[in-house]
Amino acid sequence: MALDYESLPRVADERTTLTAFLEWQRATPARKCEELTADQLRLRAAPPSTLSLLGLVRHMADVERGWFRRGLAQESIDPIYSSEADPDGDFDNVETADADEAFATWRAACEEARAILTAHALDDTFPREGTGQTISARWMLTHMVEEYSRHNGHADLLRQHIDGAVGY
Repeated sequence: MALDYESLPRVADERTTLTAFLEWQRATPARKCEELTADQLRLRAAPPSTLSLLGLVRHMADVERGWFRRGLAQESIDPIYSSEADPDGDFDNVETADADEAFATWRAACEEARAILTAHALDDTFPREGTGQTISARWMLTHMVEEYSRHNGHADLLRQHIDGAVGY
């Protein structure tokens, strides 16, 4: 979905504002990856780091599933691209990864997250996996904006390294 920064609501309730900013951040990785080949998506800008655009997309698919499905919805699901034995598999294992599959998985995870969020109030809480901390849907949404923002900054640098493209 193409989003224009100017279309973000300037006066809205909290839920509308948070979800609009999350949607803006969600749209950014796709923009950063536009018109790149699968090989370009696998490029790493700063060895020995394994960070790549494809790795970021795979990572965010697992992040979406982790916070919304395992967290808020309390589903018992495993990450797709990483594991306890391979915690950085989302970033490390991109040499032969299918870029189309990764984008489809990420987009599906975003759709699942939207559906889950619709069924919850911002004050709904859940125990954070592994820590037992109580987390609200509000905190989680704010965290998701932060998570995407941080990784979208990485995507800016990676894209500039690949072909010099900046902005957008």
